[in-house]
Amino acid sequence: MEIFLAEVVGTAILIVIGDGVVANVLLAKTKGHNSGWIVITTGWGLAVAMAVYAVGRVSGAHLNPAVTFGLASIDSLAWAEVPTYLAGEMVGAMLGAVLVYVSYYRHWGATDDPAAKLAVFCTGPAIRSPVANLVTEIIGTALLMFGILGIGANALEIQSASEIDLSAVFSTGIAPLLVGFLVWAIGLSLGGPTGYAINPARDLGPRIVHALLPIDGKGDSDWGYAWIPVVGPIVGGVMGALLFQPVDGVFLG
Repeated sequence: MEIFLAEVVGTAILIVIGDGVVANVLLAKTKGHNSGWIVITTGWGLAVAMAVYAVGRVSGAHLNPAVTFGLASIDSLAWAEVPTYLAGEMVGAMLGAVLVYVSYYRHWGATDDPAAKLAVFCTGPAIRSPVANLVTEIIGTALLMFGILGIGANALEIQSASEIDLSAVFSTGIAPLLVGFLVWAIGLSLGGPTGYAINPARDLGPRIVHALLPIDGKGDSDWGYAWIPVVGPIVGGVMGALLFQPVDGVFLG
């Protein structure tokens, strides 16, 4: 139950800050209207860091089914625990999306563009091409998973190479911030084609909420695209984890 609740809380924080910054940039008559992609990517990077700080010590702060599947694929997580993580991530993502909806309640009706309203909740491609969009999500999430494992491996190196155990300082103090920087970098570099979901729960949970809520002037929830930010990140997360193992083995000798 602790893991489930931690993933609910952490993923909700992720979505409130992440989808919240998108709402601030895209919805009409907000203080941050039209402030741009740099603001969005910065907000998402900080969202990840804050969520990991909040619940990392409890559940490891997966906050992302791609991370959960990636860790399970390399036996760093028992497959029996996967459903608990997935449930927490989806519930948290949906809860966070509802909170964003409430926070910007008066701005949905003030915004004319249905696509902008949908973009607050979930991703969509700049140029719709299923194969290309899928590949972009796979690459971005593989990089995310590879980077997360690399950051974690450095904590172990600090522990083994120093007489003073600095691993806890790194893993709980510095590592969450570095993961946030990694997400920020992925958004700046690979976010252009698809909006970089790199997280099935981050996309699917809020998309479901968009479909269910009585949002003024909303369009459809683009279910024809919805499978790409689910399948792509899961494949990418597993690939990134599997690729990290032999590379890490080479460096460790």
